[in-house]
Amino acid sequence: MKRTLLCLVLFLAAVADASAQNVIRPGRYLIKFRNKANSSFTIANPSAYLSARSIARRTRYGIAIDSTDLPVTPAYLDSLRAIPTVTVLNPSKWLNSASIRISDTSAANVTAVLNKINSFPFVLSSSGLAQRAEAFVSAARQPKLETADGSASQQRVSAVEADFFNYGSSFNQIHVHNAEFLHNIGLRGQGMVLGMLDAGFQNYLTVQAFDSIRLNGQVLGTYDFVAKETSVNEDHPHGEQCLSIIAGNLPGQYIGTAPKASFYLFRTEDASTEFPIEEHNWVCGAERVDSAGGDVISSSLGYYDFDPPLQSLSHPFSDMTGNITMAAIGADLAAKKGVLVVNAAGNEGNNSWGRIITPADGDSVLAVGAVNVAGVPGSFTSRGPSADGQVKPDVASVGVNTVIANQSNTISSGNGTSYACPNMAGIATCLWQGFQEFDNMKIINALRRAGSRANNPNDTVGYGIPDAKKALLNLTKDFSTANVTMGTCKTTIGWTSKDIANLRYEIERKAPGETAFTKVSERYGTGSIFANHSYTSTDSLMNVQAGTITYRIRQVIDTAGATLTADYIDTVTINLAASCITTAVPTVSAPGVEILLQPNPTHGAVILKVTTPAAFSDLQVRITDAQGKLVRRSTHSKGSGTTLIRIETTGLASGKYFVSVSGKGQLLGTRELVKL
Repeated sequence: MKRTLLCLVLFLAAVADASAQNVIRPGRYLIKFRNKANSSFTIANPSAYLSARSIARRTRYGIAIDSTDLPVTPAYLDSLRAIPTVTVLNPSKWLNSASIRISDTSAANVTAVLNKINSFPFVLSSSGLAQRAEAFVSAARQPKLETADGSASQQRVSAVEADFFNYGSSFNQIHVHNAEFLHNIGLRGQGMVLGMLDAGFQNYLTVQAFDSIRLNGQVLGTYDFVAKETSVNEDHPHGEQCLSIIAGNLPGQYIGTAPKASFYLFRTEDASTEFPIEEHNWVCGAERVDSAGGDVISSSLGYYDFDPPLQSLSHPFSDMTGNITMAAIGADLAAKKGVLVVNAAGNEGNNSWGRIITPADGDSVLAVGAVNVAGVPGSFTSRGPSADGQVKPDVASVGVNTVIANQSNTISSGNGTSYACPNMAGIATCLWQGFQEFDNMKIINALRRAGSRANNPNDTVGYGIPDAKKALLNLTKDFSTANVTMGTCKTTIGWTSKDIANLRYEIERKAPGETAFTKVSERYGTGSIFANHSYTSTDSLMNVQAGTITYRIRQVIDTAGATLTADYIDTVTINLAASCITTAVPTVSAPGVEILLQPNPTHGAVILKVTTPAAFSDLQVRITDAQGKLVRRSTHSKGSGTTLIRIETTGLASGKYFVSVSGKGQLLGTRELVKL
């Protein structure tokens, strides 16, 4: 930090002597303040400067409101505005600073203005931020933002009919993370707010892929920190393309990773130049996301070298520690406020820099590298580690031949970590939607733990490509709790977890003297959206010897019959003081229930006869093989009495199967079926 400030002071001295040396004066400056004194804003009254949603986030995660939340003292800004030729651009409360423009850049005026500003007792320093916008366009700089190649996407589509969305050409970039699973269990971004920081969102008001977010009012606000206006529709298309990867909704053609989320669209980047003012704008945009109550920031921007005449302020790699640059300080402050910050790692892999750029170096930032749908890294993706040895990038997503909906209303593709970032940000948003009890860092760590290289991260993809289903299961295990209580020769197992209808639990018991667990009951989830639920199940202890009884609860989270993703979410024990011995034959079905399979064994169809004293509107019939894999599932309704259900076994291999019948969340009985 001291070296950076020294460069700024030296540059300011050069500006003051501009008439003698004929240097180009920047026109835009950073003014840093000493304090936030003499302000009407107080920590005790945060509603004056933070939205109710922002305050609620702090309350939920136990985040204290501190001096960085207080706005810049208004009187300081008024003093700057009172100086002729000075325009205040964007104040930053986190950096306690403001960017200004001096319209008359003659040497005499610049010197007089800066001398006046530096004479204020509340001013700490002033330094150059950018050449005046009307006087500079970098002719030497290569385009710094990715653009679509304009060709139609050629990705092979292999979506599953049972998926909630018909993804069209975007399926593979979602499926590489198993993220369609999140959508299938109701996690599509509802109730979550993303802030997009970019160089503009050209034509987002007319692109068909955004019809849904426009009609449903999902764009909550826009602002242009470069031009100081509210419109962002006429600027660079880079942000529109990144937005489409999250918010696009063209059924059968293109679906984003969080199409039901809400958005703030902020332009912080001037695509034609690269100056430190854009870093300052980035922080101002992040502050606005936080203050408005945003949950996630998706930023496909990054910084390390600057254009003349400010190239002396370019960041050496030693600055990439997450604690030095304006952008990294702002990103980590956003994370401190509870916002989940997702940032592109950079596209410097093929040039002399080669490494990550800021704010991807932030230790609380989820930095995203680029791979293709087969998991092969793009040669351009910036490498880690950070200058202080952090694993960077953190994870990887699809940034090679990423399918996008572009500003000209076509589906095309492009390359860049700019596209990998929003793909990952949308997935992180949907995952966090299901676990609002956990803070932003818990979600980031869950994605790292679910990465394809979680146990051996490298400098190209970090912890690898996260599996959203695995991340959800791990978070579910962290969330779930269970208990057991003793009755008269029976126990009641209670547990709280997260689920949705058709997900299920298996309760297993190991009694005294036994060496293995046996499944004693089964329970199905409820609801149409993945959410918290609590359940109980009773277990008869007839013929169980005295001693310690152990129960474990296995949660199966699959929505597809061809797979079996499950894990034990909790284990509980209880002591049986006296044996429960009886000569009665234990029932194999719930009281009053009769379940028969005829014929059994069978070559073809079998008739399931179910007799119950009560009616069921949700009778679940499941067929599993000898390994416990679900092979068939159906739902029926029946009145009281007997119902006959025909089950086709065509397509099932010869062998042993188990037919389970459940209703109202309780297992009614299980029968063995032999297919000849």
